[in-house]
Amino acid sequence: MLRLLTEWYNGEARAMRFAIPQLWCEPTNHHEDCYFCLTKLGKFGKHEYPHLASSSTPVPHGPRYPVPDPPGPSQRSGASTSFEESPELLSGSQDQELKSEEPRLFDQEGLNDFVRDLGLSKAKSELAASRLRERNLLEKGVSVTIQRTRHLQFKQYFRSQDGLCFCDDIVGLLGEMGIAHRPDEWRLFIDGSNRSLKAVLLHNEGIHRSIPIAYSTVLKENYDCVKMLLEFVNYGEHRWEVIGDFKMVAILMGLQAGNTKYPCFHCLWDSRAYANHYSRRDWPRRMEFVLGQHNVKAAPLVDQTKILMPPLHIKLGLMKKFVTALDPNSTAFQYIRNLFPKLSQAKVAAGVFVGPQIRKVFVSSEFRNLLNANETAAWDSFRATVEHFLGKRRAVNYKDLVDDLIKNFQAIGCTMSLKVHMLHAHLDSFKENLGKFSEEQGERFHQEIMELEERYRGKKVDENMLGDYMWNINHESEASHKRKR
Repeated sequence: MLRLLTEWYNGEARAMRFAIPQLWCEPTNHHEDCYFCLTKLGKFGKHEYPHLASSSTPVPHGPRYPVPDPPGPSQRSGASTSFEESPELLSGSQDQELKSEEPRLFDQEGLNDFVRDLGLSKAKSELAASRLRERNLLEKGVSVTIQRTRHLQFKQYFRSQDGLCFCDDIVGLLGEMGIAHRPDEWRLFIDGSNRSLKAVLLHNEGIHRSIPIAYSTVLKENYDCVKMLLEFVNYGEHRWEVIGDFKMVAILMGLQAGNTKYPCFHCLWDSRAYANHYSRRDWPRRMEFVLGQHNVKAAPLVDQTKILMPPLHIKLGLMKKFVTALDPNSTAFQYIRNLFPKLSQAKVAAGVFVGPQIRKVFVSSEFRNLLNANETAAWDSFRATVEHFLGKRRAVNYKDLVDDLIKNFQAIGCTMSLKVHMLHAHLDSFKENLGKFSEEQGERFHQEIMELEERYRGKKVDENMLGDYMWNINHESEASHKRKR
């Protein structure tokens, strides 16, 4: 009966000879009670079917079981919800759209956004569009082959020189996306990975996606390459605020990289004066950058006031200091090692963790119970600092939270690093909303561009790849498409 109604709903009503089909139950044995084993197959369709207790013969239509009438149009939509769609999947406008019998064809904007949402390559996008056209699901005039040249819309704003692909018209690039360029609303994120060197514009309010303005698989993360990058993107004209890890900050300020004596770009903090690390805060300000003095090896590339504090890397540094201060033979340290079995022992011993891993330890109440009194106080203060200062919400007593963190880290024997020093001596240099000005969005860009890097591997990475990326993030319609819940 359900099958018959379903066939009628799909517009393919077929005559069924029986009201009740033949049913088979599980046999007690295969010698006397198995329908399939006892059926004798003959030639020309002359078969002998047994009559067993484990099977029932089909019942034809008759006075007791008449042929049902086909449902009306109003009942068909109900049949669709009952037989083909689960009721909890339909709600609001989605229910109305599914009940509508008129197909909604893809226009050019809808097709392009459909391809963007699925993250399809050019070849797969063209294949998907051709399949939709075969089924007459595209409006007239919709181009299928436009996917081959979709990168040309933004390629014109990029060019390659000396191994660097960069945008030489930032205002035009954002204008193509319908965005007015205001330098005070953006920050520049510069970072290198094992594959490439990237420069990305991040929106301070998080409204717009990350905009890559420079990319290279040849250049390294050093002073000369970063200087050339800033010149090509006309940084002197726009003068965005800049954010990155402390290695990149040292490059931008012309300081020596590594474990130097004066690594701070704000003051002359002596990293070798271990006795004064926790007792002294008022170190002399770094008023000028003189070559050859206080670990300065080159002229600064950006203004000192344009450097933003990286809250994500500070959080990672605090986690590293806490884990390395634990006893390797303690149950708490072994718990962390067992919590991340795929993480190498060298990384666990060095305290090298990423943001999702730190959040996983935060939600574990069992880990906190394995700590001693001093370690528990340090862990609670670390977690409170992350949640109420290094995130989007700053507590009123954030200075007290940071002071407790410094005091508790000293109690468990943590040595002061540059990241801990920034909290200890330069708390006023942090933005009000660190979640808004974080470098986490830039670190996430590494994952976003990775698929395109795999797609263009073996090819010359130039403006084609960046143009393709820009096309993928530039939605043409304002309609939001969500998955069914």
